[in-house]
Amino acid sequence: MKRASNASFITQPRRWLTLYWRYGLWLLFASSLALLIVLGHQAAQAYQVAINPGDPELGTTFSVVVQAENAAATEPPVITLDDERRFSSFAIGANRYRALIPTSPLDRPGEHIVRVIGQEPTRNLTVWLRNRSFPTQRIRLSADRAGIEGTDYEFDRVDTFKQISSPEKYWNGPLLRPSTGRVSTPYGVRRYYNGVFAEDYYHRGVDYAAPTGTPVVAPAAGQVRLVGRVSEGFELHGNTIGIDHGQGVLSIFIHLSRIDVQEGDFVQAGQPVGAIGATGVATGPHLHWGLYVNGIAVDPEQWRSQSID
Repeated sequence: MKRASNASFITQPRRWLTLYWRYGLWLLFASSLALLIVLGHQAAQAYQVAINPGDPELGTTFSVVVQAENAAATEPPVITLDDERRFSSFAIGANRYRALIPTSPLDRPGEHIVRVIGQEPTRNLTVWLRNRSFPTQRIRLSADRAGIEGTDYEFDRVDTFKQISSPEKYWNGPLLRPSTGRVSTPYGVRRYYNGVFAEDYYHRGVDYAAPTGTPVVAPAAGQVRLVGRVSEGFELHGNTIGIDHGQGVLSIFIHLSRIDVQEGDFVQAGQPVGAIGATGVATGPHLHWGLYVNGIAVDPEQWRSQSID
């Protein structure tokens, strides 16, 4: 029997090393290709996001509309602003969601970061909040009115009302003007009360001046979730009505002379709900209409001039 030469023992391991090396390269290539496919699939499955308006200003509301690309992403995403405030989104179509982001005169103008967090890769977007000039007003209150600070009862009830965020959407299109009276004080005014500047204060609504008894109507459909009366401890707000328009959008009417609805009633846009008065702390008969979005008082005029659906 012929014995193998020493050369065959030397070259055989080299052949196997070459095969192992080639196989290792193939595995590396296959793994890299699979990773690229996964990453490409994830990128294709990322949320599509639209912000409207794209250049909001202080006091306005902007919407964040999110389209989920993955049909399995059925959970509404959460929207954050500067990683400090969180907002729920609500379904407005197939795998399509919307969140309403409120701003106020107390916010910082300039660059803000919006994040969309959910079952698809997080989206980070930049929003530029434009500055806005608000007028200053000087209010002189009589000694008996200046001493009224309000009751814990009314503040607790109003604060609870402002946090309501029901899943249904009741408003449709631009909101109606709740009073035919003239605008006596616009949204966002900064104030001096009896010569003292009110820090961190801005007028959280629009005032309509009209004679006592002038009808007040609902600006949009919704459910009455708050009724407060002077006789029950609403010393500062006076007779009050709060309407839930759904999805964190709320109207509050204060200083009323009359209340024509009860808590739990469902009202339609344009339906009379009460009458203008001067109850609570007021310098004369007028309606104060405050519009709250996710707990923040925003400019109602934006909602009257355009459809935020």
